[in-house]
Amino acid sequence: MELWIPITVASAFLQNMRSALQKHLRGRLNTTGATFVRFGYGVPFALAYMAILHYGLGRPMPVSNTGFWLWAVAGGLAQIGATFLLVYIFAFRNFAVGTAYSRTEPAQAALVALVLVGETVTIGTILAITISVVGVMLISVARTELTLRSLVTSVGSRTAVFGLLSGLLFGISGVSYRYASLSLAPSLPGPDPVVQAGYTLMMVIIMQAVVMLAWMVIKEREQLLKVAAAWRPAVLVGFVGATASFGWFTAMTLQPAAVIKALAQVEMLFTFASSVFVFKEHINRLEIAGCLLIVLGILALVLI
Repeated sequence: MELWIPITVASAFLQNMRSALQKHLRGRLNTTGATFVRFGYGVPFALAYMAILHYGLGRPMPVSNTGFWLWAVAGGLAQIGATFLLVYIFAFRNFAVGTAYSRTEPAQAALVALVLVGETVTIGTILAITISVVGVMLISVARTELTLRSLVTSVGSRTAVFGLLSGLLFGISGVSYRYASLSLAPSLPGPDPVVQAGYTLMMVIIMQAVVMLAWMVIKEREQLLKVAAAWRPAVLVGFVGATASFGWFTAMTLQPAAVIKALAQVEMLFTFASSVFVFKEHINRLEIAGCLLIVLGILALVLI
């Protein structure tokens, strides 16, 4: 078995575990606190990763520039918003459905790339986006009477809007991180995707932790003690989140991103398993159909 396959599957599993842990923490913290642990407790692991690359393996550190910081800040703030909304909708819909909304990210990222940097959108991309939107519509009406009217108006529901916005912000962050990382290449002796991605992750997660910490000090100071008290599961969230990110970066140095994204849809299997066996949630047929359509749309996006 080629190395990139187990790395990708492991990363998908870890990403699902991180989301599940954040949903669990949502019972002890508010949405802001549960969002913060993803970044604040991930900082030490991001620093350790870059220390290993630089001091342990002798890989040169890149030098940041204005372009890097513009993309990095945009991506970092977008990811904070996306994670906040994802954790928030867990309170309204079950784990699998909440995660499925955010899985529209690759399709929305294609549109974001078109608007921000002029990347081409093909007929296959439009088809993939359409399939994913239909999936979201099915999920949105799964707990109500299925009619043409309800199907059309479903995308305007609170959970659908927040879920799609979460996917959009994840898409913006993904595009931003890609170009932040690419902007570092001229400062290195040669292209080094592992170092570029790792450095981007390190700087962004530090910025995110500082921004969210400042917000809590000013607006939600009571969450500081609660976040500190929940340090055991929070450290696990930080470790799992950072490790998943390292896995994605490594896999994408071994295979094209499209191939990795296709295999990464295995995460929905882990998500369904977590929803049913860990959180004891019921998923009806329309929700399953909607989730599968979202996965089909993403596969169409990366394979057509």
